[in-house]
Amino acid sequence: MSLYAPYNPVTAVTSNECVSTVELRIRCKNLLNKDIISLSDPLAVVYLFQGGRWMELGRTEEVKNSLHPVFGKSIETKYYFEEVQKIKVAVYDIDNLTNTLSDDDFLGEMECTLGQIVSCSPFTKHLLINGSPTPTKSTITITADEISNAKELVQLLFAAEDLDKKDFFGKSDPFLEIFRAYRDNWELIHRTEVIKNNLNPRWQAFEKPMHTLCQGDHSKTLKIDCYDWNNDGSKDFIGSTCTTIETMMGATQKAIVWPLINEKKAKKKKGYRDSGRLVLRSIKVTELHTFLEYVFGGMQINFTVAIDFTGSNGDPRKPSSLHYLDPYRPNHYMQAIRAVGNICQDYDSDKLFPAFGFGARIPPVMQVSHEFPLNFNMQNPHCAGIDGVLAAYQSCLHQVQLYGPTNASPIIYHTARFAHAAQQAESSQGAASYFILLMLTDGVLSDMSDTKSAIVYASTLPMSLIIVGVGDADFTDMEILDSDNCLLRAPNGNVAKRDIVQFVPFREFYRRSSYESDGTDASSIELARHVLAEVPRQVESYYKMRGLPPKTPPQRPASMDQPVSPSQPPPSAHIAPPPPSAPSKSSDYSKPP
Repeated sequence: MSLYAPYNPVTAVTSNECVSTVELRIRCKNLLNKDIISLSDPLAVVYLFQGGRWMELGRTEEVKNSLHPVFGKSIETKYYFEEVQKIKVAVYDIDNLTNTLSDDDFLGEMECTLGQIVSCSPFTKHLLINGSPTPTKSTITITADEISNAKELVQLLFAAEDLDKKDFFGKSDPFLEIFRAYRDNWELIHRTEVIKNNLNPRWQAFEKPMHTLCQGDHSKTLKIDCYDWNNDGSKDFIGSTCTTIETMMGATQKAIVWPLINEKKAKKKKGYRDSGRLVLRSIKVTELHTFLEYVFGGMQINFTVAIDFTGSNGDPRKPSSLHYLDPYRPNHYMQAIRAVGNICQDYDSDKLFPAFGFGARIPPVMQVSHEFPLNFNMQNPHCAGIDGVLAAYQSCLHQVQLYGPTNASPIIYHTARFAHAAQQAESSQGAASYFILLMLTDGVLSDMSDTKSAIVYASTLPMSLIIVGVGDADFTDMEILDSDNCLLRAPNGNVAKRDIVQFVPFREFYRRSSYESDGTDASSIELARHVLAEVPRQVESYYKMRGLPPKTPPQRPASMDQPVSPSQPPPSAHIAPPPPSAPSKSSDYSKPP
């Protein structure tokens, strides 16, 4: 499990701050080789020092079998001129498919400031290992570019024809590398997948922001190289071509074809024409919309809470229990609910929040339930505000028997039913409702396979899932659900449409007797910042997937003294019937107690 918390890129900016968004691109040379048979498979992780700890900004992709990797995935962050922003980049040799880094080989790290990178771009420094002051021969180079306010996304679909045959016993295994002109050099901005044993490949469509492709200049030159991939990680050059976005825009009407030229072959071989042809089958430019645009358009966030009442939490009457109600300090469950809920409630007009428990025996017959309202009213599980949720939680503790197992899928399916109902109404109401389920648990889930299936299903809906691990359990398996680097796969093979899960252990944020000047618990503030950091991006990704723009904001009154008529609130959550496609197992828990 990573010891670093994810960084929150959604930061409030006052008008007098000098702030820009910058894009960091990374390449390395002379990395250590940790593999015996092949070369290292490096990946770079970027951290920002914030709040006395290193926060993870993001990760590049893994480059197979390379000691001199050029990473195609960039990292974005905010740059504040008036602040010293400490940056650390660590490089690992990836040995498995997990997201954790503790079981991968460490290749070195370097520390600097973001100001150094910005002012000296491209910035190069030697990597250090295990705190040694002696630098290694390995170097890392970072370039920084300011991201403009352009809000266009470009989708490109490439193919090739009649490529040169590079393999002795088979055809070529082609892939593309796309570069943009950067000062006096070429900067890699995308690498496609490899198509095995094919001289007429068709690559998958991919998307890039317009600013990444050309920094807003449609006449900026792009270079596209075609290579043959080899099993040892090396590559054989097939051919290259240059073009611009301006030229590529012609593919909106019909495909564009360029010859792939290998200059060395052209000089040596008489009658040489080309090494194949690159085909841009289509290009599509769409406008990007921001989270705030959807909020201004009236989108409501429906916040739901689900609390683990399994026996592993301990007897609530004893101070050692995670559910112990200390008269002088809220327990971790209460801190997490208030921290996340205080943010979400600002985006919900009625401030009524459904709150559920799972894993307990409930009255009157004391039967185990994995989907019971904290107020024991299945027809109306809503609580008035966050204070109402906490009051229902404390009352519920005195009426249930903590039991088990820790099954999370029923409550995920429950919330998904109402997200599905909201999705069905989008054709008439537009981007009106988005659902956030906060789930708090003290241990690894008993129904992990069913939970994966529930999350994959929910990824098609206007819904996000925040999981907070409470207590000192080993949450390593829970990291699998937080698929930041690869989309989650269900047991039946279905893959999530997008990443909707954020998992954090509460203990990484807990600092006893740590309060802000206004008396607010600093640990809770930091927790909220991190668990909610991905929500704006998840909202944007959902509506982009659905092709839904924000609704037009309501006309504001000319005078501040005039009352604003509230917009019609969306249908109240948790009263719609389940859609026909919703999994049937959720209905097993829908009967009121």
